[in-house]
Amino acid sequence: MRTPTHPCSRLLVLLLVLSGASEQSDGNEWQVQQPEGPMLVAEGETLLLRCTFVGSCLDDMIKWVKVSNQDQQEIYNFKHGIFPGVTPMIQRTLEPLNCDYSIYIHIVTREHAGTYHCVRFDGLSEHPEKKLDEGTSVLVKGAGDSEPDLWIMQPQELVSSTTGDTVLLNCTVLGNGPPGPIRWFRGSGLSREAIYNFEGLSHPNVTAVRASKSDFSILLHSVSTEYAGTYYCVKFQRKLNRQYLSGQGTRLRVKAKPSAPQETEFINERVARIFPSGLLSVLTLVVLGLKAVTLAAFLLALAVRRRNPRQEDCRTPGPAELCSF
Repeated sequence: MRTPTHPCSRLLVLLLVLSGASEQSDGNEWQVQQPEGPMLVAEGETLLLRCTFVGSCLDDMIKWVKVSNQDQQEIYNFKHGIFPGVTPMIQRTLEPLNCDYSIYIHIVTREHAGTYHCVRFDGLSEHPEKKLDEGTSVLVKGAGDSEPDLWIMQPQELVSSTTGDTVLLNCTVLGNGPPGPIRWFRGSGLSREAIYNFEGLSHPNVTAVRASKSDFSILLHSVSTEYAGTYYCVKFQRKLNRQYLSGQGTRLRVKAKPSAPQETEFINERVARIFPSGLLSVLTLVVLGLKAVTLAAFLLALAVRRRNPRQEDCRTPGPAELCSF
């Protein structure tokens, strides 16, 4: 015989299951995206390090950490602290970039070479970043160094457009580097999407510009809101089948085109021509007045009928005594 289950036990099990599902969803509701690099920057220039959280916008418990020779250094903290020479991208663009925790490092020196990690912390433990992702590798070219075999320049930091537009994403590649293709990606990490390959298959709505030998810019045609994201121009090394060098990335924002108000304006204009504003107001008052008068007359007739219920019978022929009151 099956032992009956108490309702309280069922409720307890349900609460435990829901709490476990909530914890699992909380752990997977956000994901950090930052390019792996390597990125090349010259001494004295400004370095842009991109970081975007996908899935859920967090609070300001985000910071940047640089790892070099087994040493960790806090570069920027969005919650507190003063960090000379470092500013958040949102402060410079003066636009609300949701979930964007990118930073600028100004007047780069050789000491800025290393791997940068964008991490979330709880503000309690001394080293909250228990496990660092691959991060963004940064190389610095000194003033006396020989010219590198490859430069990738993405001058656009932020591009805004509306749905249906054609968007130009600039990329200039100077030098040759090792044999391998130049490719465009949207996003970073394992979830990044291949957009264009100059030596292979590409997205159907994307075409290359190729205004010169060093031009690897692309055109995105008839963009929609789904095109929004950060696009990277990347050089690959064919022999090792790995990423050789990456541009700093271009953030694309796509806004939905507002519905055209031509039809509404046309109708309003026709009404205004037929009935000027003053005449239209008078007509409105007249109609409302007529309705009020009609309602009052109806109520009055109903009241009279209720007070004299035998009046209707006097209109029909019959004995005179029936009509006496």
